[in-house]
Amino acid sequence: MFTNHSGYQRMLKKNELSFGLSIPIENYDNETPLMDHQVERARQAEEAGFHSLWFQDVLLEDPTFEDPATGQIFDSLIYLTYLASQTSTINLGTAALVAPLRHPLRMAKEVASIERLFPERLMLGISSGDRRKDFEGLDVPIMERGEWFREAFSFFQEVLYSEFPTIESSFGTIHKSNLVPKPSKRIPVFMTGYCQQTLDWIAENGDGWMFYPQSPDKQQMIIDQYRDKVKQYHGDVFRPFFMPLPLELTDNPDQKAEKIPAGYRVGRHHLIPILEKYRQIGINHIMFGLSKNKRPVKEVVEELGEEVLPAFKF
Repeated sequence: MFTNHSGYQRMLKKNELSFGLSIPIENYDNETPLMDHQVERARQAEEAGFHSLWFQDVLLEDPTFEDPATGQIFDSLIYLTYLASQTSTINLGTAALVAPLRHPLRMAKEVASIERLFPERLMLGISSGDRRKDFEGLDVPIMERGEWFREAFSFFQEVLYSEFPTIESSFGTIHKSNLVPKPSKRIPVFMTGYCQQTLDWIAENGDGWMFYPQSPDKQQMIIDQYRDKVKQYHGDVFRPFFMPLPLELTDNPDQKAEKIPAGYRVGRHHLIPILEKYRQIGINHIMFGLSKNKRPVKEVVEELGEEVLPAFKF
């Protein structure tokens, strides 16, 4: 489906592993990020060979959620557009837009505009969301988010790609009118988590799947199940699998791997075999989160670009 999509082809290939960075690219750990030097870090990531930058979709600070980044402080699509304008080729991804909290017509207008302004660089991850405070703030019933997600997704796809569609939805009515602009090419859409749906629905409707970090053995079971479902609905086609990975890269390149929440504290010599194992089980793209690094994050990005990414060249 995306054989002529340059951004997709630069980043996603069967049996290969590419890498992205989560925004903010900053040492903040449990503190509120300052969001300084992000343009510099984004350009550094592009020059170092990273394939993508990833943006969260969070509205409100919730101290009980233990996420001082609140996404990346700024609105995901606004900040994505800003960093797109400051870089040249690196892909920009959402991990992930919360579809029940964004009107699908407005979301379609926004992503189509981004696609036209920055052709073939947008990688659209969408989710059903899990931030109760955001749902309360927008008066959206969190326990109904699965139904809201399905309806929003259907509306979004129809208005984005059909000419003068007729849509009757709880989100609104489209009749004798048309969304402009239309995207110049189809935008890859990746489901994040289960989106309050079944695995069958994820495999049938998504262009790929983002799932939470797990050990290689546990993740392989999930990937195998997903790929079996994809084959049932689409035949022998490639659908990429994504995984975020918190990483604390140590000064000592020979530091053996230690577990940190959802990720690893490790030196580069032991990181490469871990990543190779993830590649072998079918992961196609890993998004590193670097917030917990004790070293300056600039050094970490440099080391990853020079010593780790070359081991996984396309």
